[in-house]
Amino acid sequence: MIVVLLTLFIGIMAAYAFSRFDFRGKNLINTVIVSVQAVPPITLLIPYLSLIVLLKLYNTYFALILTYLVLTLPYCCMMMTGYFNMIPKELDEAVRIDGGSRFVGLWKILVPSSLPGLVSVGMYTFMQSWNEYLFALTLTKTNNMRTVPVGINLLMGQHAYEWNQMMAMSVMGSIPILLMFLFFQQYFIAGMTAGAVKN
Repeated sequence: MIVVLLTLFIGIMAAYAFSRFDFRGKNLINTVIVSVQAVPPITLLIPYLSLIVLLKLYNTYFALILTYLVLTLPYCCMMMTGYFNMIPKELDEAVRIDGGSRFVGLWKILVPSSLPGLVSVGMYTFMQSWNEYLFALTLTKTNNMRTVPVGINLLMGQHAYEWNQMMAMSVMGSIPILLMFLFFQQYFIAGMTAGAVKN
């Protein structure tokens, strides 16, 4: 949940800058963000592990939070930028005419108007973080730091598989995602289709 909140907060601020301001290097930064999405995460594993060890963050929750933030933030920036571009800039101007700041316009007007996009990005971020296996296995070493996918894999022994426990953990691990889809399905579908359209 920390990863979801951080991704949404940073992504909203970045998307607002990309959508509402023209600054030098804007197109280059957008190109870099899109290009990052094309890089397979497994190619970053060894250098990222070296960096985490160098910073003495190995086997910590902060390392996992930072990792998942890096993996999900580019998608959030792209989706929220597309969503903010669909909201007329006249709304921002009306807020400033009434004496409100850009900060007020962002959090009181744009963010509530972008609820479907926020829900879809939040769900994507949660699913990516919840189901991620490779970095969770590499960046942790003690059982109390293991995530659900890694814990399920540890039930696969050398000579026998604990099928009953694996199936039980798989069902328990899928419940949060199923509940999210159950309660936020309409926002998720609306946000995915609307945020993907560029005007």
